[in-house]
Amino acid sequence: MDYCTLPLWALLLSIATAYAAAPFNLSTITYGEGYSPLFSDFNIERSRDDKIVRLLLNRKSGSGIISTEYYSHGYFSASIKLPSEYTAGIVVAFYTSNVDMFEKNHDELDIEFLGNIRGKPWRFQTNMYGNGSLSRGREERYRLWFDPSKEVHQYSILWTPKNIIFYLDEMPIREVVRNPAIGGDFPSKPMSLYVTIWDASNWATNGGRNRVNYRYQPFVAEFRDLVLEGCAVDPIEQIPSTNCTDRHAALMAQRYATLTPEQHQSMKWFREKYMYYSYCYDVVRYAAPPPECVFVQSERDMFKSSGRLRERMKFHGSHRKHRRCRTSRRRTHAGIAQI
Repeated sequence: MDYCTLPLWALLLSIATAYAAAPFNLSTITYGEGYSPLFSDFNIERSRDDKIVRLLLNRKSGSGIISTEYYSHGYFSASIKLPSEYTAGIVVAFYTSNVDMFEKNHDELDIEFLGNIRGKPWRFQTNMYGNGSLSRGREERYRLWFDPSKEVHQYSILWTPKNIIFYLDEMPIREVVRNPAIGGDFPSKPMSLYVTIWDASNWATNGGRNRVNYRYQPFVAEFRDLVLEGCAVDPIEQIPSTNCTDRHAALMAQRYATLTPEQHQSMKWFREKYMYYSYCYDVVRYAAPPPECVFVQSERDMFKSSGRLRERMKFHGSHRKHRRCRTSRRRTHAGIAQI
């Protein structure tokens, strides 16, 4: 089946039918089984059954949670509903990182949602850092065909020793396959899972021209269907652990770890329809393309030398480089409100 020639409703129906027949085999956990506060626990709300977490941003602070374990590879997922109304300047992030343990050479895999002015849609980006390669950002930015402030959708990160796949509702949207030329830029050290909402007024919307408007506070991001599938390890262990060998093999044997031809087609469809920036096609930034880039002619035709869409296809959004919000790590459960 050629997904690229299907209308949107037919494409989504065919994908949903395929995955309904063989859905990912995922075990969800409660907040208390896998997470603790990262910062501003007074802005974290938990449902009575502990299966839903809401992170708030207001004039006092944003908020964040973190997995209580570090993982040597894994599958990390959550169903997310974003704030509504005026969301300019807001960033909601779902990402893996080890920046608290390896400040100068950390690894990171990002899904970041970028807010917008009223009437303009949320956008989101994926990114990868390895061994502190902050100067070699690998951003891709996308639109959505739905309103993520009205509907809950599942966003996932697969990280194995061989590849990385970003998923949206079990549809792959980006894959990075490891090869020797990537070297240390491929994340390899144990990472925790972070979930945050914060004020990024200086860059998130139209290059910082539209800032967070606190007349619309509180801004609430909701997370449920929490998944932390991986091998928990000590992040500072000097000798690589052999305890994860079986877990890694089981992870790479899962159906979400290897893309089928049908999944490649659905990923191609998504990228050609909803991706509006790719670092791989940004020859102004990278005269020599990063070694993991796989060039697809139909994608290449979409972009100018800046990696942005050609004018006839242009989507209004900012591609400006940004700085990560840094916070101290805290692992206490005190003071968290119930929903």
